[in-house]
Amino acid sequence: MKPKAYETFVAVAVLLMFSLSISVLGQGRGHGNAGNAGGGRGGSSMGGPGGPPSGVGVDRGLGNASERSNGRSDSGLANASDRSNGRSDAGLERARMASDNLNRADNDLRDHPGVPRLLRTNANGLRDGYRLALSQDPGLKFGQYVSATRVSQNLGGRFPNVTRSNILSGLASGRSLGQTLQDLGVSERDAKEAKKQAEREIKDARRN
Repeated sequence: MKPKAYETFVAVAVLLMFSLSISVLGQGRGHGNAGNAGGGRGGSSMGGPGGPPSGVGVDRGLGNASERSNGRSDSGLANASDRSNGRSDAGLERARMASDNLNRADNDLRDHPGVPRLLRTNANGLRDGYRLALSQDPGLKFGQYVSATRVSQNLGGRFPNVTRSNILSGLASGRSLGQTLQDLGVSERDAKEAKKQAEREIKDARRN
């Protein structure tokens, strides 16, 4: 082969080899990118290097939602608990107050058996009536109940509105016995006299 022809042949061979190298390299890069893309798409499920660690996105979303939900739910539960505890505490206090008043009434009835006779009943009947009144007004004193009963007996004939139930309702609203009687249509003078009369009669009954 002549030198010139040989040189031409070598140049063509080198050029061909260079072209083939570029083609192979391009294909390799293409496959590599495809692999990375697959890893990126599959990273969330396969944990490939092209994507986030498995479950990170979901966990982060749930975590944020959980934090937001916990904030609201904790606050809601706390508020509900506070409200419930408030009601529960108030209920327990009312029950305790009623129980204490009923115990004092039992002692009073035991020491003063003449009071039920004055009110035309017996100890059990008076106690049961007082217990029922306490369910509506736990702070009602036994003496107030006795006075309301006696005043209603003394005035009921002249003033139909003056019943024990109406007097107890007035006392539960914060009105005094005298004020309640006037609210029920009794004059101030008659109210004072009725109160004094009941006090005298109850005082006498407690001596018996």
